[in-house]
Amino acid sequence: MRNVVFVAPFPMDVTMRFCRGIGQLDDVRVLGVFQQAPSRQQAGWMHDVATVGDALDPEQIAGGLALLAARNGPLHRITGILESLQVPLAQVRAHFGVAGPSVETARRFRDKALMKETLRAAGIPCARHSLLTCLDDAKEFVARVGFPIVLKPPAGAGARSTWRIDGAPDLHAALADIRPSARDPVLAEEFLRGAEHSCELVVTGGQVRALSVSHYLPGPLEVLRTPWIQWCCVLPRDVAGPEYADLRVLAPKVVRVLGLEDGIAHMEWFRRDDGSLAVGEIAARPPGGQLALMTGLVHDADIYRAWARAAVDGAFDGPWTRRYAAGAAFLRGQGRGRVAEVTGVAAAHRAVGHLVAEARLPQPGAPKSDSYEGDGYVVVRHPDTDVVLRALRLLVQTIRIQYA
Repeated sequence: MRNVVFVAPFPMDVTMRFCRGIGQLDDVRVLGVFQQAPSRQQAGWMHDVATVGDALDPEQIAGGLALLAARNGPLHRITGILESLQVPLAQVRAHFGVAGPSVETARRFRDKALMKETLRAAGIPCARHSLLTCLDDAKEFVARVGFPIVLKPPAGAGARSTWRIDGAPDLHAALADIRPSARDPVLAEEFLRGAEHSCELVVTGGQVRALSVSHYLPGPLEVLRTPWIQWCCVLPRDVAGPEYADLRVLAPKVVRVLGLEDGIAHMEWFRRDDGSLAVGEIAARPPGGQLALMTGLVHDADIYRAWARAAVDGAFDGPWTRRYAAGAAFLRGQGRGRVAEVTGVAAAHRAVGHLVAEARLPQPGAPKSDSYEGDGYVVVRHPDTDVVLRALRLLVQTIRIQYA
């Protein structure tokens, strides 16, 4: 029996879906290291759990792993899905001599400056970038690339803590707020003009076994700049055409250059105004924002077990056939405070309820979420991409949130 350890700070619903994916594998005993122990209802099927004070700290994770190994025997795999865990997990794998992505590989994915240096050295197009420690660094970078630019933490995740800087006043204000230093620099990137998309990749043995494409409506930076937008993400049914031929060449090269062997990767990419491609960034983990769920839905596949098969077994049960389109409408509103009322749900249900695959509606009394995903979501699926797009348009035009 193989002892596979899943590490996470908190037993969030989507997190535990991936943990349960490991439990579906053959000859596996699922162990866990958590900061907050899951309830019996969440994880009564798990064999053993150790709790630690900080499940992002490699030393504390190692302490929890030592307890599990003492109680259950040698550890076969140590894994988890959070971006901020990828380097700590690689460090504890090295300590215990457990197979999986190395510290060097994890850092190439996690450190966005190192990632872009590695990609550019391999001839892969991506935004020009620089680590800024002071205002003079910023001025020099702007002199080279011009405005707008993007500022973000070197080890950021997705679009969180990301600023678009359109001119000198914005730059001065952002740097006064961020206060970069030699010890704690901020990453500056050229602003890529074009349409932003994502690409989800199942990888085993360093080879891409499945590739999915999704479109943001609008792009993540615009979503952050206008927090009231009820934005959408759509996965079209047909991604096998010539419009994605260059992506199908680029994505496997990115995976090879950065060194991912087994798992699921989430890559954000741009179709620039001149038609060329550029990599935004890539993470060696499954996507967030209901993208993992929808990637499974469009292929009629269990994405959580597929991740576990890749990360734990180094295997892929494919090929997949893309049978559906899917999309998510993320529900947000104007103002601050707590959710006072949600209107339009009944009308939306009458119109598109038969297409809904999963939904989480905003709950009256709940504080407004500070996540870019908003206070709730509705995921729809249909074989026709146009049907999905019309359903998403109706959802964001019909459902409204009021705060008080």
